[in-house]
Amino acid sequence: MSKVFHATSVGKVRKNNEDALIFIEPDTFVVADGMGGAAAGEIASRMLVETVEDFLPSVPKPWHEDILQKAILKANAAILRTARSNESYRGMGTTATILHLYDGRAYFAHVGDSRLYRLRNNLLEQITEDHSYVEDLVRRGRLTPEEARVHPLKNLLTQAVGVVEEITVDTASFSVAAGDIYLLCTDGLTNMVSDRAIAEILSRSASPVDELIDAALQNGGHDNISAIVVAV
Repeated sequence: MSKVFHATSVGKVRKNNEDALIFIEPDTFVVADGMGGAAAGEIASRMLVETVEDFLPSVPKPWHEDILQKAILKANAAILRTARSNESYRGMGTTATILHLYDGRAYFAHVGDSRLYRLRNNLLEQITEDHSYVEDLVRRGRLTPEEARVHPLKNLLTQAVGVVEEITVDTASFSVAAGDIYLLCTDGLTNMVSDRAIAEILSRSASPVDELIDAALQNGGHDNISAIVVAV
């Protein structure tokens, strides 16, 4: 059994919320962070979660990583079709991070710079890798993680759902342990709150999502903020 917390906030600067999240009870979680002019990002993230929510229940469980990947690819095609049919939606896209827990295993699929974390034995680990320009520089040793956090191009994505026909979806699976805490979140949280602060909140809070969002707001709330916390 898992305890689930989830919430989203428009933040302190943006006028609309381009994040979207869903909890497909009892074991599947999705976050998406849209991008694009006007309300296009909002449309892209909503299409992502709606496509995933429609597709996954049509497939027998477990929804292993290949199934999660297929859900994201279906969303990619749907968003592209919509963008091509309406000039005002051109260039819209979204991140996608999906986690499915089933029979002691965790399966995930991921595109973009939203993140999946695992807190185990008080150690926080970022499970996903950001598909971003600065993260590529970090991996190549050209930037430190500290420099990446304040780099002017930190929000430049190298992969997103709905922008081009061919995308690469990161997938994997691993064993779940009792006591694990999983966090799915958009960069409106991780750009405002350090990993150390995230770990501290996840370790002790009875209302972890509320505290995470409050921390991001207190640090500026420059973007929409969305988070799902799953305590196993």
